Amino acid sequence: MTVRQLSLPELADACVRLGVPGVGLWREPVQSYGVEATAKLVRDAGLTVTTLCRGGFLTAAGPGERAAALADNRRAIDEAAALGTDTLVLVSGGLPPGSKDLRAARERIADAFAELGPYAEEHGVRLAIEPLHPMFASDRCVVSTLAQALDLAERFPAHQVGVAVDTYHLWWDDRAPEQIARAGAAGRIHTFQLADWTTPLPEGVLNGRGQIGDGSVDMREWKGYVEAAGYTGPIEVELFNEGLWARDGREVLAETAQRFVAHVIR
Repeated sequence: MTVRQLSLPELADACVRLGVPGVGLWREPVQSYGVEATAKLVRDAGLTVTTLCRGGFLTAAGPGERAAALADNRRAIDEAAALGTDTLVLVSGGLPPGSKDLRAARERIADAFAELGPYAEEHGVRLAIEPLHPMFASDRCVVSTLAQALDLAERFPAHQVGVAVDTYHLWWDDRAPEQIARAGAAGRIHTFQLADWTTPLPEGVLNGRGQIGDGSVDMREWKGYVEAAGYTGPIEVELFNEGLWARDGREVLAETAQRFVAHVIR
């Protein structure tokens, strides 16, 4: 998503040229290119698919909408398995129209996991609940903190349901480090994602993720939190940013790799 202006073949080629070993994919371009074709593309390039994004949106109250959401998430699990990744990232969903009941919405998410968790396990896929910044609670994700995500995940086996740790959404929360330790102790950190927080946020806020090093987040500190918690998996960079999307994608990818080395590794 960081370089959505690149086609999947262009993305694979650019990753190989830069020495980037893995890529987190989004369902829409994968579906457009073809799931099996994408799997072959990345396999032939020697790349690992680190995660597939996104499933979720499980808060609808109506039976028809819930059935459709569950069916779509099963398809997402199938796609993840076909791509060879063991992790499907979930954005849980916002409040249904007219509702103000956050607790009930979260319970519907748990109800969905009771069905989706075993299905995911059968396909060798883990579900990763991604808490989103509270500004998205009404329309995108009623799970706003890592503690809330873990409270949901811990109802299910860790090999079925865990969490995604994303700096953009969690950097403000002074309880996040202890919750990362909690998640790590239970083997529930399923992916770690980076984006910086820059202000002012753009109108609409969704595409406000800043390039690494441009904002307020201490990336090395966050890397230290997840490593101390025992996480040894891939680190993804996920940027939604209109300015970056307007530039040459290969240039943005090279810049992102350089920023990762400078602000995360060194």
